[in-house]
Amino acid sequence: MPFKINISHKGKTFQIETESEVIVGKKIGEKIKGGDIASNLEGYELEITGTSDISGIPGFKGLEGIEYHRKLLKYGPGMKDKRKGIRLRKTLRGEEISLKTIQVNTNVIKEGKKKFKDLTSKPEEEKPVEEKKEEKPTEEKKEETKEPKEEVREEKPVEEKKQETKQEETKQEKPAEEKKEEKTE
Repeated sequence: MPFKINISHKGKTFQIETESEVIVGKKIGEKIKGGDIASNLEGYELEITGTSDISGIPGFKGLEGIEYHRKLLKYGPGMKDKRKGIRLRKTLRGEEISLKTIQVNTNVIKEGKKKFKDLTSKPEEEKPVEEKKEEKPTEEKKEETKEPKEEVREEKPVEEKKQETKQEETKQEKPAEEKKEEKTE
């Protein structure tokens, strides 16, 4: 299962996906080599700052193992309820990374050969040169004139609209009355 690894450095974040299972068994707070995760991170040293599993439950530093734990929390990591005096029991995952972990958050401790700016900047794509079509400008003008024009509707006065709706209502009422008469006969 692929891991989504968020690598942050001085407020900038870079995300990569990797199939590498080198980080399985590591804990929050441990340091890992960037070259183990991806080849473009050669020379980087990263610190694991947090995790999240398949269902979005966060990993919590200080909880042993990979399994779920129920812990009473106040406002802070793992709980965002700001009401005064509120403590809630929340489900958390242990600090160890497992195969059920999807997201791993890391900070850069030491930069490698490539600068972090080079990793975060998007590579400039070369735009293909468009071939000029040899067409006569008169043909383009003819095509433009052939396009259908938008229909312009004239607004009727409010009184005429009211009369039309009354006429439509009476037309609808008459067939209903005729049906009733036919049934009674």
